[in-house]
This record gives sequence, C-alpha cells and structure tokens, in this order.
Amino acid sequence: MNSIDVQELTKEYGTKRAVDRLTFSVLPGRVTGFLGPNGAGKSTTMRLVLGLDRPTSGTATIGGRPYTHSENPLREVGALLDAQAAHGSRTARNHLLALAVSNRIPVRRIDEVLEEAGIAEVAGKRIKTFSLGMRQRLGIAAALLGDPKVVMLDEPSNGLDPEGIIWIRELLRRLAHQGRTVLVSSHLMNETASFADHLVVLGKGRLLADTPVREFLDARSRPRVRVRTTESSRLGEVLTRRGYTPVRGDDGRWVVDGVKAEEIGVIAAHEGIPILELSDEQATLEQAYLDLTAEETEFASAAASISPATPSTTGQEA
Repeated sequence: MNSIDVQELTKEYGTKRAVDRLTFSVLPGRVTGFLGPNGAGKSTTMRLVLGLDRPTSGTATIGGRPYTHSENPLREVGALLDAQAAHGSRTARNHLLALAVSNRIPVRRIDEVLEEAGIAEVAGKRIKTFSLGMRQRLGIAAALLGDPKVVMLDEPSNGLDPEGIIWIRELLRRLAHQGRTVLVSSHLMNETASFADHLVVLGKGRLLADTPVREFLDARSRPRVRVRTTESSRLGEVLTRRGYTPVRGDDGRWVVDGVKAEEIGVIAAHEGIPILELSDEQATLEQAYLDLTAEETEFASAAASISPATPSTTGQEA
C-alpha cells in the first residue's frame, strides 16, 4: 500500500524542536489536508518525508520504505514544495523534459501534463516570465509527470485565480478517487474544507488532530437549527412544550440549540406546521481550526480573538 507513514518523527535545529515525535499515516483513496499555524512544522515534515532533510529521530516512509531508496522517484511520488524552484531561464517544456529524461518517463507525458495544468499554450516561454499562478501550475504538472501513486503538494492554490482553484480542487478529488495517496498543505481553511476528506493538524511541531473532516467539525460545534415558518408563534409553543428553548430572532426565524434540522422537521410535520426554511448551523473549518490551535500559534494578532467568523449554514430554503 502506498501510504505515507510517520513514526515518532523528530527534527531539531540547534535548540529548536521543529517536529516533535510525530506519528500519523496518510492513506490512499482520500485527500488529507495538512494544517497548522506558521511554524507548526508542516513544511519540515514534508521535507523529511521526501528525504530532503534528515530526522533527528524517528522515521518517515512511503510504501514502507524511505523515499531516498526509490529507483524511480517521480514515478512513485509527485511533490510540489516550492513553485519558485524551477530555473527561470528554461522554458516550461524543457523543465519538464529534463525531469522526464532523468526519471525515464516517456516524453509524451510532457504534453499530457501541460494540457492537464492548462499551460500548454505557454510551454515554449521562459519560466521567469511566468506569474506565480503559472509557476504553480507548472509545479503541479511536474508533480504529475511520472503518474505517481503518491502526491504531496504544499500550498497548491497559492497564486491561482478562481478558475485555477476550482481546477486544483477537482484534480485532488480525482486523484484520490483513483486510489492515490494525496497530502495537501494549505492555509486556506474554506478551500481545504471543499476538497479534504481527512485532516492532520500540527501545532508547534506536535500532532493536534488526525481525524476525518466531519468528525473534526462535529467535535467542535454544538448542533443548532434555524427555522422559519408561516406559523411562528405556534411553532415556538410546540418546541417549548417539547422541552426545547427556541429563541426568536429579529428576522422572525427561530434558532434552536442542541438539536438537528431533521428532528425539528419531524416535529413540524407531525404538528402540520408549514416550514419555509430549515437548516443546520455548524462551525466552519476555520472556526474549528482556530479553536484547536489557539494556544499553538507562534505568531498571532490581537484582532484574531475579536472577529469570529460566521458559522456555516446548510439546509434548504423554500
């Protein structure tokens, strides 16, 4: 199995411990979001997994062995850690050609990944003329060049326009559906929520969470329902009689804590109360993440604690 397995991984730089006894696995068939504040150790961990740095102790393997032991590295793992790493004087095509030849990858794959990344039309241009978004697309094309079973991307949405963000989201999902192992580091919480199935969260080099996205959100938000009806007073009376504590807002909607929309829907249907709107409210990934990492952030502004995000709402409106 082409999983990424990290066991008791530790990395120290002098007196600073950047990674602190990390243990987690990234499994095939799902997109794993790799989250954490600046300085949490995400990039260091990815470098250790790829053999670009040596651990102080512990192990990091891909498919049961160190990545440095791979005979055909790009065929096994595709990675993007720094979109600025490509030589600016080369053209996009020649950059990919050098990678293909050195890894015994068929040259036809170059055109395929250029098309996939949406930069086929600029393949003959020098990389130094590229915008950040174009460099990101080139870096992703390089990561896909060997058709690898494992894909590791550090901030792949950085510099991309809206169309590019949609493209990378769909690409990540497709790679996971094909049974590949996908690890994606990102600071964009809402974007991560749109593609990730699982989360690994770090704080000051330590593991804070290793859990499915849904469980992560459910564990950090209390159920709440927002409901609107043409018989508002009657609904309030029914809910109060059944032991709930509905609160009526200025907009006429009822807000009920500690319950889910399906429960309120059943009650309304039983009482014959017409419903115009019924929705669950839940903390966003950003809120849940900030709650978890509040004490683990190395650099934080005072304003961060006085501007909470609005909870996400899911449901239907008539």
